[in-house]
Amino acid sequence: MSTPFDAPDWRGMSQKDRDDGLNNGAAVAGSGEIVAEWDRRSTDMRARHPAHLDLRYGPRERNRIDFFKSAEKAPTLVFIHGGYWQMRAKENFALFAGGPMMFGINVAMIGYTLAPDATLDQIVAEIHAGIDFLAAELPALGGDPSRIAVCGWSAGGHLTAMALSNPNIRGGVAISGIYDLEPIRHSYLNVKLKLDELMSRRNSPMAHAAGPLKPLALVVGGGELPLLRRQTADFAGHRAKYGLPVSYEEIPDADHFSVMDQLASPTGRITALIRHLFERKAG
Repeated sequence: MSTPFDAPDWRGMSQKDRDDGLNNGAAVAGSGEIVAEWDRRSTDMRARHPAHLDLRYGPRERNRIDFFKSAEKAPTLVFIHGGYWQMRAKENFALFAGGPMMFGINVAMIGYTLAPDATLDQIVAEIHAGIDFLAAELPALGGDPSRIAVCGWSAGGHLTAMALSNPNIRGGVAISGIYDLEPIRHSYLNVKLKLDELMSRRNSPMAHAAGPLKPLALVVGGGELPLLRRQTADFAGHRAKYGLPVSYEEIPDADHFSVMDQLASPTGRITALIRHLFERKAG
């Protein structure tokens, strides 16, 4: 797996360049307006599907799941939101259930406690607890507990990779994720995350030999920041090195936000990858 030619080694970058190289909001003009539109469309989606909102899976305020039912006994996609583990909420991403739901796939939006109120160890544990809760509840909700996959964007892409080890998950699609946390630990983002070296390594999929033998599709925008493109390409190479099922692709010209158009649309490439994931035979 080749590394993008314009992706520098973060270790040789100045603090400012490293911080700028991870700042997606500043890199994409109009990102605030884009997210505001996501919020508006997500509010509409939640209003149209109010039956199974805010299902509580744990004791903390954000330990809740919104379940959007598409069909009886259907597979379920767990979606994990982004925001560098310290921003945003499941409510902001409900619109992205629309693409998969058009193909009879239920979608569960999982919330989690943000840093600094939770460490990354705790956030990962919450994701696993939420998946376990969902798997137990799916028969009552009308879903098939044997067909659960996970998908996430940005920090949610990282959490998708971490969730693959959950026995209830059969595969995943990770979008524009972070798979080596060391650049994060040495950036402005660590003010709230408070990662030390050991926590960073524990929660970096790139730091571990091998991994879950489950299919993982890795997607990134061709117009994203080089450090983000490198994270995805390097992780694809890491999984290939250890013989783990993986695919890698860049969405041409897409930035960190417009890449999500490929999930919102029923005809989007990410929606197609999710469909293909559920069509694979388990095993």
